[in-house]
Amino acid sequence: MNVKKPISSSELGTLWLTYQEKTLILRVLEYFIEKTEDQEARNIMGGLWQDLSYYVNKINELFENQGIAIPIGFVKEDVNLEAPKLYDNGFDIMFLRVLKEISMGMYTLNMNMAYHPDVMDIYEGLTVVTQKTYRRSTDYLLKKGILSLPPHVTMPKTIEFIESKSYLNGFNLFGDKRALNTIELGVLHHGIETNNVGMQLITGFAQCADNKEVKDFFVKGKELAKKQIKTFEEILLQSDIQFSATSGCTVTTSTTSPFSEKLMMFCIYLLNGFGLVTNSFGTVFSLRNDLTVKTAWIAKDIYVYSHEGVKLMIKNGWLEEPPQMEDRRQLINQ
Repeated sequence: MNVKKPISSSELGTLWLTYQEKTLILRVLEYFIEKTEDQEARNIMGGLWQDLSYYVNKINELFENQGIAIPIGFVKEDVNLEAPKLYDNGFDIMFLRVLKEISMGMYTLNMNMAYHPDVMDIYEGLTVVTQKTYRRSTDYLLKKGILSLPPHVTMPKTIEFIESKSYLNGFNLFGDKRALNTIELGVLHHGIETNNVGMQLITGFAQCADNKEVKDFFVKGKELAKKQIKTFEEILLQSDIQFSATSGCTVTTSTTSPFSEKLMMFCIYLLNGFGLVTNSFGTVFSLRNDLTVKTAWIAKDIYVYSHEGVKLMIKNGWLEEPPQMEDRRQLINQ
């Protein structure tokens, strides 16, 4: 490891956030591994736990070599392995798959801000781990019949070009809207899929949260996820497309929390960030203007909800502060 060359400010920021995310995932994996009754699921999660532990140690080592304070992140006190099962079998890998979707997006951005060879090595390695786990999780869920494929489409035999601006018009009061294209369909399908997982996750969190403000926040998030699912499903039905819901992945009746409220709140914070990114993709690449408007409004709702969560974490002393740049104004005025 190159200890002489200091890392940049952007690398410090991305590594700090990576440390928060990875230590959170490690705690979640420890609980799910303890509760799963499926050996294949245990193998997938156990392999990921080992891989992530290796890279968390790499970040620790890099920070120590550069004299950087190691973040707290999430520790063994943030998980209760004795808590009963909160989610039915199948949810663990379904949620893990969503977490790996978040990770893939983060590593792409983080690598774009990396200059130090040791930092690039970390993100290259984590990318390989994430892609491997994402594929194993997808294969597992399809084999178990838990994950639904997007609707079938007749494959095109010719190439066409858009010939009229009416292609963009989704607010047609006097005629039918055009059929969805496959890019738009993919965005809607993905939105329903991830919001279903998020709704189940946050329902479980709401069941076992002790703090009333936190519980109310989770209930609000559940309703927001339901609203998004309903919006996307209505768009599909208007195009005579039926979404096939996933099977299984239910929340149990347990009210004993397996995770600290600090961990649960930060988990929702990560998912909110992921939701903003995916909705931005839908806003940019959906060519029908009614879809663009709806995804933009959903993004606004997610942002407002996420900001509320951040304030709640700060109020309870749960939000670790990222490394700060020097405050030159304060130094000058000392």
